[in-house]
Amino acid sequence: MEVSPAKQVSRSIISLVTWVAAYTLASAVVFTTIPAFIPQVGAFISEYSTYLGIGLALFFGYMIVKSIASIAYWSLRMRYPHSTAAAVRSLIQILGVGALAAGIAGGTAGGAAGVALGGFIGMVVGFATQQVLSQAIAGLFVLLVRPIRIGDKVTVAGETGIVEDVATLFTTIRKEDGTIALVPNNMLLGSKVYIHQRALQA
Repeated sequence: MEVSPAKQVSRSIISLVTWVAAYTLASAVVFTTIPAFIPQVGAFISEYSTYLGIGLALFFGYMIVKSIASIAYWSLRMRYPHSTAAAVRSLIQILGVGALAAGIAGGTAGGAAGVALGGFIGMVVGFATQQVLSQAIAGLFVLLVRPIRIGDKVTVAGETGIVEDVATLFTTIRKEDGTIALVPNNMLLGSKVYIHQRALQA
C-alpha cells in the first residue's frame, strides 16, 4: 500500500531525530563511558580521538543530511511532481555534504587555522561542484517555473524538437530525425526559448 507524503514526512522527521540522538549517544559511549570503565581501551581512544571523532561525524552527519533532504523531498511531493522534489533533495544533499566536509575540517584544525581551513575546503568544494550546482539550481527553477513542459515542441539553445524530459541537470529534446539532444538547464535559462506548440493537457 502506498504511503502518503504526509506520513513520509513524519517518518523522515523521526529518522532525523533518531540519527541526531544516535550520534549523541555514540559520542558519549565512545569518548566518556568506555574510557571510564575500560581504561586500557580509553588510552587507545584518547590517542586516536581525532580520527574517531571525524569518522563518527562523517557517518552520522551524512545520515542526518540524508534525513533533512528526505524531509524536504516529501514536503514538496505534497504539491510538486517527483522531478521537482528530487531536484531539491539532490541540491540539499550536495550542499549538506559540502558544508559537512568544511565544518569537520575547520573543527579538526581549531582556532583561526580551523576557520581558514574550513573556508578553504568550502571554496574547493564550491569550485569543484560549481558547474553541477549551477545546472542543478537552473534545473530547480525550470521545474518550479515550468517555462516548458514535457510534450511541448520547442526551440532552445539551437535545438528544435519535442521535450521528452525535464530533469535536474538536463532537458531532453527529441529532434525530428530522432536524435536526442541533452540541453543543460543553465543554457535553457540563459537563452531564448521558442514554443512552437504546447502539449495537450490531460
